Amino acid sequence: MKKGYFGDFGGQFVAELLIPPLRELEHALETIVPSPEFQAEFSALLQDYVGRKSPLTHCPTLSRELGFNLWLKREDLNHTGSHKINNTLGQALLTKYMGKPALLTETGAGMNGVATATAARALDLDCIVFMGATDVARQSHNVRRMQLLGAEIVPVQNGTKTLKDAINEALRFWIAEQRTHHYCFGTAAGPHPFPTLVREFQSVVGREAREQILEKTGELPYAVVACVGGGSNAIGAFHAFVPDASVKLVGVEAAGTGEPGCYNSAPLNLGSRGVLHGQMTMLLQDGDGQIMPSHSVAAGLDYPGVGPEHAHLHDSGRAHYGTVNDAQALKAFMTLTRSEGIMPALESSHAVAWVLENRDRIPKGANVIVNLSGRGDKDMDIIDEHLGAQPVHGRKG
Repeated sequence: MKKGYFGDFGGQFVAELLIPPLRELEHALETIVPSPEFQAEFSALLQDYVGRKSPLTHCPTLSRELGFNLWLKREDLNHTGSHKINNTLGQALLTKYMGKPALLTETGAGMNGVATATAARALDLDCIVFMGATDVARQSHNVRRMQLLGAEIVPVQNGTKTLKDAINEALRFWIAEQRTHHYCFGTAAGPHPFPTLVREFQSVVGREAREQILEKTGELPYAVVACVGGGSNAIGAFHAFVPDASVKLVGVEAAGTGEPGCYNSAPLNLGSRGVLHGQMTMLLQDGDGQIMPSHSVAAGLDYPGVGPEHAHLHDSGRAHYGTVNDAQALKAFMTLTRSEGIMPALESSHAVAWVLENRDRIPKGANVIVNLSGRGDKDMDIIDEHLGAQPVHGRKG
């Protein structure tokens, strides 16, 4: 396999001015990250600051209804409320080891921005966050959190004003400020070595889940299911299970509103090969190679590309990638909330929805792990907009 590639996907398709910081980062990945000193400090942060290990929670009510065992890997219980903190703390710590005083990042749903701002405060770094203006409006809760944490928020007014455009602006900023800023890339995508670096820090999710399911059931799961936008939570959940051929790996892309021809965020199912944000991957693009608008009710999935390792897992057949539309995700949000008292992020709701929609294809008595990548309180404005106020049921008598 060529360095920086996963099969045919990956690489470094960037301006010449970005090659030096990418080479510097690659060297840090190869020398600093594996060092005992770094690993010890990172492990301590995950345990004492993030609160790891995150639980593997059985869903008794839904499991009885489904006829198989549904387990949730509870990344929503991490400090800041999602899996993102695993990566941002790792990259923030690496930034300190590299001797740089500041982080820059991009964010869609806002969770990566919150997690990066939090990691910056924990390790005494400055922080600037690029966020599409559309996402600033629909994720105002997380914008306020980032501001309280002292991060500078830059609303991006270009293009569709979502994650794609935030990444573009962040890369431009990094060209000018590479000496003092490390780009804390938020997902397992972008130019090499970011997909490998992010997977390195997120792989703790799958390692824990594999150990926990064996401890609780004595066997490997039938399937591991995770939502896929850029793909960091999914690659983190999948990585430890890739060698286990008996375990089905299921990524879930956002199908938008679901009508034929609608805007969506499903490049693995509906896209074609191309280059975006420094990587060869699967993209939503027209016949001329122009990037098409993407859409999902979940801001964190609203991206026209996907990380190159997911493109390779799809291409090789090791992982299956399905789709879930907005209405199905919203229904799954309510189902899990009302059944188990666990409120998933709308991104994670896509993974839950895939299990609910495909229940008849899953063997009775099987064990299925869903990576619950984040909690849903950030999405309450969107939930209210789409579902309205839900009735309150008091006690009778």
